[in-house]
Amino acid sequence: MNNAIENKCVNTIRFLSVDAIEKAKSGHPGLPMGAAPMAYTVWAKHMKFNCDNPDWANRDRFVLSGGHGSMLLYSLLHLCGFDMTLEDIKNFRQWGSKAAGHPEYGEAEGIEMTTGPLGQGLSTAVGMAIAEQFLAENFNRPGYRLVDHYTYVIAGDGDMMEGITSEASSIAGHLKLGKLICLYDDNEISIEGSTDIAFTEDVAKRYEAYGWQVIKVKDGNDINAIDDAISQAKEEEDKPSLIIVPTIIGYGSPAKQGTADVHGAPLGKDEVINAKRNLGWPEDKEFYIPDDVKEHFEDIKQRGKKLEQQWNDLWQRYQKEYPELADKWNKWFTGEIIQGIENDPSLWDFDGDMATRKSSGIVLNKIADKVTNLIGGSADLAPSNNTNMKDKGDFTPETRTGRNLHFGVREHAMGSIINGITLHGGLRAFGATFLVFADYMRPAIRLAALMKQPAIYVFTHDSIAVGEDGPTHQPIEHLASLRVIPGLTVIRPCDAKETADAWVAAIKNTEGPTALILTRQGLPTIDKLPEDSIKGGYILKDSEKDMPDVILMASGSEVSLVMNASQQLKDKGIDARVVSMPSWEIFDKQSEEYKNKVLPDNVKTRVAVEAGSTMGWHKYVGDQGVVIGIDRFGASAPGDVVMEKFGFTVENVVKNVMDLIK
Repeated sequence: MNNAIENKCVNTIRFLSVDAIEKAKSGHPGLPMGAAPMAYTVWAKHMKFNCDNPDWANRDRFVLSGGHGSMLLYSLLHLCGFDMTLEDIKNFRQWGSKAAGHPEYGEAEGIEMTTGPLGQGLSTAVGMAIAEQFLAENFNRPGYRLVDHYTYVIAGDGDMMEGITSEASSIAGHLKLGKLICLYDDNEISIEGSTDIAFTEDVAKRYEAYGWQVIKVKDGNDINAIDDAISQAKEEEDKPSLIIVPTIIGYGSPAKQGTADVHGAPLGKDEVINAKRNLGWPEDKEFYIPDDVKEHFEDIKQRGKKLEQQWNDLWQRYQKEYPELADKWNKWFTGEIIQGIENDPSLWDFDGDMATRKSSGIVLNKIADKVTNLIGGSADLAPSNNTNMKDKGDFTPETRTGRNLHFGVREHAMGSIINGITLHGGLRAFGATFLVFADYMRPAIRLAALMKQPAIYVFTHDSIAVGEDGPTHQPIEHLASLRVIPGLTVIRPCDAKETADAWVAAIKNTEGPTALILTRQGLPTIDKLPEDSIKGGYILKDSEKDMPDVILMASGSEVSLVMNASQQLKDKGIDARVVSMPSWEIFDKQSEEYKNKVLPDNVKTRVAVEAGSTMGWHKYVGDQGVVIGIDRFGASAPGDVVMEKFGFTVENVVKNVMDLIK
């Protein structure tokens, strides 16, 4: 039998959620009402946190994968002493409230990630668990378990249906991430009704096949049973754990519990009263927190403070015993490790033709020697992406210090795992695949941008020049689709030296994610980059006149094309300026004075060239300019033939310029 105060705490969580949703006239009461016992058990009996220091490095991480049930998390944050006031909760889903419709990372303390798109939470948690294991192996020493924490997830039926969850859970089992614990809120209800209309698989057997420990709880309201299950999960070191908790969605609502009606709509005034009466809660009180509940959570807060103080004492002793490791810890967690990487001239030491995917691999390895907390890998394409870090080892179940991650053919999960590693703190992470498969990663990339996380994506095989593989592997719309994601910096370098610029920019960008767009085919290397090459767009070859007759602009492999075209134009008496535009986002952040210097308003004759969708280029060429691109799917043929057939030739660039000048 559960303790009376524990039941009262659970009902406090339930009705804080219900009252907030009712006041907002919007929200999802079903999950908080059904999952409150398991959430309380995690936070009150197992979670290691300190509300006074939400960023404590050795805290346990908690991810509410079903972000629609956000009021469950907000209620816990308020009760546990985080900066989530009762006023915030009363303004749930309103302008300016920290209690947004779905949890938003950075908006309130204690929110470990932005959730809402189902499956992303559990998948990102896999990255957090990888980070914990990697850091533990690097820093823990006998008697000094500096890194020793769990990642807890609450995921629902919707999460379990998402394909990304299967990808991420598969690799989590393969990697034997024993400190990942997922509580499965199995209420058997989705928006359209009972889950059996579309979801009848045996989830337990699926997860056992993935290599997870599966624990079943009989009653989702039995706090003691949930507590025992979590304790059992923590004892298993070599398998992640799935705790299946059968719950009743909207528990306590006489008319709506167990139905889809309680998933995504307020109970209604009368049913709120009925639910409170049914569970013995004061019917006439809103946002009610009993005094003994406050006292109980105060004890939980004090426990957390003591846990961090114990860790701080350990840290003080650790610094004396292992000063070099302590110094490395500080550099990793403060970001100091990335300072000054741009001062290494060898990063730009290239000559001769070289594919930017190849130069990227060379630069990556040089940076990996300096940025020792950089880890990452590819979705089974490392030899093609050139993303293997030499002599850095592989992260495996047996070797946790390896810095090369093998994601398998799991692009979607890779994106989320990279986010989780980055969110955890102390590490930088990258993932790689072909540009055309960036679509598989898009939800994770979008979340990284939303959370302002400095994840790095390496996308190679960047255009129709891929050739014989044909239109399925030739990206057309992908550059444009990535460029429209707010906060994502897209860089498409034109040669080896711009690729070095791109990697330095990606590493030094701590305000959001970066996508590097790289070629398969070889490109000539520029003799010397101007100082402005780091500004996203710059004058690579200037005109001989004060003002050019035409501005030729391009990114990536097409820069060498317009350089050659400028020479032919010169032979025709036309003076061209060549502008390399590796990154629109970086260029757009420059001063108006600089942008006008590169693209002066009074030069209207402009031609942009890029082997992809023309969308977006018109803001640079203006209404009198021309964009040479491709707005249809490609074709299967040798790369140089495909480029020629689609007009990416010197002759076609010259022709377009001549037509404009007439």
